[in-house]
Amino acid sequence: MSLIKPFKAIRPVKDKVSFVTSRSYHEYSRKELNAVLAYNPFSFLQIINPGYKNAIKITSKERFKLVHNRYLEFLENNVLQKDTKDAFYLYQVQKDGHTFTGLFCTTSIIDYQKDRIKKHESTIQRREQLFADYLEAVKFNAEPVLMTYADNDAIACIIKKEIEQVPEYLFATTDKTTHRLWVISEPKIINALQSAFNKIDSLYIADGHHRSASSNLLGEYAKKNNPNHTGLEAYNSFMSYLIPESEIKIFEFNRMVRDLNGLTKEDFLTRLSEYYSIEDQGGKPYKPTKKHQFSMYLDGNFYALHLRKKAYPFTDALSELDTQILFKTVLEPILGIHDLRKDKRIQYGYGKHNLIKMKDQIDNRKFTIGFGLVPITMAEIKAIADAGLVMPPKSTYIEPKLRSGLAIYEL
Repeated sequence: MSLIKPFKAIRPVKDKVSFVTSRSYHEYSRKELNAVLAYNPFSFLQIINPGYKNAIKITSKERFKLVHNRYLEFLENNVLQKDTKDAFYLYQVQKDGHTFTGLFCTTSIIDYQKDRIKKHESTIQRREQLFADYLEAVKFNAEPVLMTYADNDAIACIIKKEIEQVPEYLFATTDKTTHRLWVISEPKIINALQSAFNKIDSLYIADGHHRSASSNLLGEYAKKNNPNHTGLEAYNSFMSYLIPESEIKIFEFNRMVRDLNGLTKEDFLTRLSEYYSIEDQGGKPYKPTKKHQFSMYLDGNFYALHLRKKAYPFTDALSELDTQILFKTVLEPILGIHDLRKDKRIQYGYGKHNLIKMKDQIDNRKFTIGFGLVPITMAEIKAIADAGLVMPPKSTYIEPKLRSGLAIYEL
């Protein structure tokens, strides 16, 4: 059973929505960020960068308070407005020939705690606490947790009917993406959606593990400090965007390493042959097409690596994951990389042109060796999550990437 609820969103007024919404803060280069902050006074980035105009240095606690104050200014100036009725928000993104259609709603921290909302990544406690402190101070969710659910005919039928209506928002952004949003406030339709989701056993976090963990931490903290806690308070939920699993797009993260850990090329290839059959592909870019195959670029040549399955036994869903296989057969035992998050010798890249970018960086001697993988599948993500296991860092890059400030949930 998946408990979802409608909410009264704070949203940009219609004539400013394309100016207000932004990509996630970390997706902007410093140059892009400065340009938006300098020339777009309506951008949501103005809220989360409150000290920009004065270029002041402040503590995290002070910055969080200023974020809340800037948010209130956007409300006072009618850049943002609060809806008067509880609603679900159907949001559609069209980009690069792919259409993503999902639902903004709130999901329960109880479902999170009882593992009805399933995870496949580990979180860092320090980051959880920092973001929980942020949420407590700013008092809103502006970027939803992306979750998937098993394709469902009843939900699909409702969504199909709703998107035939005129959307509340229709706008394009400079990354050549078209955005549409419909407000679903009719009680009959809300009840039908809730009833359909009640029959879905589990939701799977695709992107937003730290956001959901921090929301859970905040909810537990608020519960302990509220003697009149009822379970109905806003802090018992967090904003999510639910999308059928068939619609998400999963990209691989390639790996680049700065050196061969003191080995010569010949010694490295000898060690590698214990686990893989190795085929020299020459200088032509080679991209793997099957699980347990990898491309490798070293010293101007691409190689096809085929796992020798007798040399690497499968014991569980994690052991069959390509990112785990590469870690356990190459990165850790041969190249000496034990911490995939912190080791500065390794770097990651994603995207359909990343193999060429990886080659260029190695040719320019920024790195010595690179590995290309095939994308992990949704079935693999679910198998890992269902088994209570954790993927290695940078195993998946998942789209859609959702905009901040399109729908805001007040805590």
